Amino acid sequence: MKTTFRSMIAAMFLGAAALGPMSPAAANPVIDQAKSQCIVGEQTDGYLGVVSGAQASDAVRREVRDVNQQRKAVYADLAQRNGVSIEVTAALTAEKLIAQAPAGHCVRNENGEWIRR
Repeated sequence: MKTTFRSMIAAMFLGAAALGPMSPAAANPVIDQAKSQCIVGEQTDGYLGVVSGAQASDAVRREVRDVNQQRKAVYADLAQRNGVSIEVTAALTAEKLIAQAPAGHCVRNENGEWIRR
């Protein structure tokens, strides 16, 4: 069981990197800047969120929506290929994205609190 689960996780991450929207290499200058300013951050549900109290412009909010829609499509594809739910796929990816968040970026923890790394 553990081997299958680990293989599934590896496949999801490889698929996510190949498809792009969650990969750190998939540069989105609006999102990258908002993340560096702690306006936008990664959440435990696998999606981007606007940090509580942050002043996010309409352009940033649009980009967050677009990225999240792209992520959901990737999660759906990976979930279907691996026989798991979108939520499981998103949560597993969130763990990796949060762990890789650079110092100074904000992430939302399991308690719903935004913290600066």
